Amino acid sequence: MCAKRFSQGSGPTQRQLRVAEVIRHRLAEVLARGDIHDPDLSRLVITVSEVTTSPDLKHATAYIMPLGGEGAEDALKALRRSKAELRHHVARDLGLKYAPDLKFELDATFDRMDDARRIFNDPRVQADVAARDEDDEE
Repeated sequence: MCAKRFSQGSGPTQRQLRVAEVIRHRLAEVLARGDIHDPDLSRLVITVSEVTTSPDLKHATAYIMPLGGEGAEDALKALRRSKAELRHHVARDLGLKYAPDLKFELDATFDRMDDARRIFNDPRVQADVAARDEDDEE
C-alpha cells in the first residue's frame, strides 16, 4: 500500500479545502436566495464565513454570523432546524458519494479581531512598538 495515501500532516488536504469552499458558496447562495421554507431564516441575512470538513468528507461544519451579529442564537437554532433541507440543497450539485452532514457554529473570528484591535490600540502596546522601531533603526 502506498505510504502517501493518507495525509500525515496536521492540516486539511486540498480536496477537503476545495469541497469546503464549494459547500460554503452553495450554502451562502441558498440562504441568499431564500430557498429554505423557514420564515425565521428568510428574514435574516446570514454570512457563512468558513466551512471545514472531516477527512472523509461526511461531516461539514459551517461557521456563520448574522449581519450585525444581532440574533445569532436565533439564527443558529433556525439553521439547525432546517439542517435536512439545507443538506439537500447543498448536496444536489456537489457530486460526492455521500451528502455531508451539516453542523452550524457561530463564528468567533470577528470577536477575536475586535480583541486584537483593542489590544493594539492600548497606549502601552503602542509605546512598546514605538520603542522596538527605535531599536531597529539603531
